[in-house]
Order: sequence, then structure tokens, then C-alpha cells
Amino acid sequence: MANMQDMFNFYDQIEEMNNMIEVVAMVNVGPNDEDEGEVQRAPKRYIRDGQNPFEFYSEQEFKRRFRFSKDGIMYGILPRIEAALVSANNRGLPIPPVMQLLICLRFYATASFQLVNGDLMTISQSTVSRIIHRVSAQIASLIHAIIKFPSTEAAMIANRDLFRQLGARREGIGLPGVDGAIDCTHIRLCHTKFADLQEVYRNRKGYFSLNVQAVVGPNMEFLDVVPEWPGSNHDSRIFQNSRIYMRYHERQLTGTLVGDAGYPCLPFLLTPLANPITDAQQSRYLDRYNNVQSRTRQIVERTFGVWKRRFPCLSRGLGTKLLCSTTIVVACAVLHNLSLTLDNALPEDNRIEEEEADELPPQAPHWQPGEGFAIREALIERLLI
Repeated sequence: MANMQDMFNFYDQIEEMNNMIEVVAMVNVGPNDEDEGEVQRAPKRYIRDGQNPFEFYSEQEFKRRFRFSKDGIMYGILPRIEAALVSANNRGLPIPPVMQLLICLRFYATASFQLVNGDLMTISQSTVSRIIHRVSAQIASLIHAIIKFPSTEAAMIANRDLFRQLGARREGIGLPGVDGAIDCTHIRLCHTKFADLQEVYRNRKGYFSLNVQAVVGPNMEFLDVVPEWPGSNHDSRIFQNSRIYMRYHERQLTGTLVGDAGYPCLPFLLTPLANPITDAQQSRYLDRYNNVQSRTRQIVERTFGVWKRRFPCLSRGLGTKLLCSTTIVVACAVLHNLSLTLDNALPEDNRIEEEEADELPPQAPHWQPGEGFAIREALIERLLI
């Protein structure tokens, strides 16, 4: 009898709820609706799937969290690496490749703890760590296809014309034959195990880092990246031991680079003049050269600023293993170039002018051959005097 009474009470409650709904509906009825006998009801609410970010987030919310649009990920990035992320079988409920990519991009975009990223996707921290390493390695493997110098004569000439326009402005003349702007930037390392070599990674600013060398094109694209050098190494030493130096030294590449005062002046590397002491007339020409050279070179600093703003893990610090950290640096450089190819600009990119200014002046290069000065002086005489 008690069970029957409970059932009757349950049906009474349902009847009361239906009556309340009808009263609310009648209140919302307009004067025209009464005549027609129609009742306006509130629109249905659709519950979004919280486990599917493509459905749960709007386009703007999605881009803020993953740094790429939905189409950019599905049709621009995922097809390049999907085959390597597919599990051979369904043992252990494997995570789909697209979700692995989103987990990795979320880590790049937020620089949050892996445990937090795991909680957002309801997976363990160790799984997040393996996914970040696996996906980063697959994205970094695209380096030779995505990060490269122009391969055709027409593209090379177009790049050089753009660099000439960058330096021209008020002086009306730019540096000829410039292929790229070169500089180094420090990527902070946090809680990384260095196997008793930690002081090698301490830079002159006092924190542990990787000193990453990059050559940048006129459209803020990466043309070359060297990610593995410890933070204590000088920019000029990294350049001297890099593949890009050998390509220019052996004349495989015929143009020139522009760099700051931390690099040696070479026949294929134009650097600023340091405190020229000459008569007033000649000093004016040398100042013009420094202005043109500086405007041409600033593109690399702006690129570093946009790069680190798009992927905050690079500016806030990487707490992964050393090998994984260098892989992440390369992967973020590849993704940066892909964002330009996919026209995937972020709203905040327009507010970024350049990387934060270095509080310390560039260190003098640790080596300086003599032939570079003659090439630079001849260029100044030909263009400005």
C-alpha cells in the first residue's frame, strides 16, 4: 500500500508541473495568439557535448584555446600527422589522433601543468606527457618541408625585394640582396634535469634556457631554426657551427643576412657599425646605414614576439625533458609557418610589435675575420655616399 501511495504522489507532482507549464505558456501568449488559438513556447535548449571541443566551443573560443581555427586543424595540420598517431588496434581504448593533437596544442597555448590538461580531457598526466612528446615529434618532423629558404629564383627575388622595402622608408633606399634576418632568443627551461650540466644552460640573464637561433623572412616566416644550444653559448658561436653558415660560406646561398652587433661582420652577414668616429659628413651616411640596417633586422624581433605570444609555453618556460623541449621548439616553429600558410592570424597578433627589449646589450662576437669590413664599407659607399 505504501508503494501505491508513493506512486500516486509521484503522478500528482507530474500533474502539478504540467499545470505550471500551461500557466507560464498562457502568460506568454499575446493578444493575436489568443484569437488564433496558438501557444508560444520557449525554444528548446541544446546541450553541447563537453567531450568534443569542436562542438562545445565557438570558433573564437576554439581559436583562443588551441591557437588555430577548427578548419585549420582538421584540414591543415591533422592530415599531415594523422597516420603516425593512429593506433594499430583498439586495445586500451586509444585516444583518437585529433584529440591527441588538441591536447598538444592546448599545452602549447596555455603552458599549464600537464595534470590540469589531463583533467580537462579526463585522462591521466602520464598520458598527456606521452601525447605531447609523440605529437611534437611528428610536427617537428615536418621541419624540412615547412621551414626552408625559397627554392625558386622568382621566390628568392621577391623575398629580397620585400627586405629592401622594409629598410627603405624615409631614406628611400634599402639593403640589396638580403635573404633573411638572423638572431637568437632564449627559451626558458623550468624544472629540467640537466645531468650535472645545469650551469652550461644558465644564460647571462641568470636563468636556464635554450639559445635558439632563427633566420626569418620578410613575412615573419622561419627560414631556418637551430634549437639545441645551451643558453650560455654566444650567438656568434652558434652561427659559426650551424649549417646555414656553411651554406653561405660555401656559396650554396648567394645572398646576405642581417644581424645585430653580437654577430661578426662577414661578406654574407651585414651588422651595424659600432660608434663610428669620422667627420660630420661621413658620420651622417654611416648613421643612415645603421638606421636602414636596423629597420631591416627588426623583423626577426617582431617574429619572436608573435611566436611567443601565439605559443606562451615558449615564454613562460618548458618543464619537459631536455629532448622533448627542443622538439617542442621546432614543432612551434613549424606551426608558426603553417599559421601563415593557412592565414590563421590571431586577434592579438596585431598588437605585437617586437619581442621584449633585451636589458643587456649584445655581446661582442667571439671571432671577427677582416674581409667582412671591406664588403660593408663598399656597400655603404655604393648606396649612401
